[in-house]
Amino acid sequence: MNEATTKQKIINAINELPDKIKVEDAIEKLYLLYKIEKGIEQEKKGKTLSHGTVKEKMNKWLE
Repeated sequence: MNEATTKQKIINAINELPDKIKVEDAIEKLYLLYKIEKGIEQEKKGKTLSHGTVKEKMNKWLE
């Protein structure tokens, strides 16, 4: 099975939206999909942090 193109992913996401939706909400949905794709690409490249590292960083921010 071939992976959908970016254009096809956008079309699919728009088709899944309700008929009555604000443009702002549609843009937020597309931006969320962009961020998810970006995260998946980072994971494929090994650019991730361990759970422990994230907890340490969060603790420093919350102090």
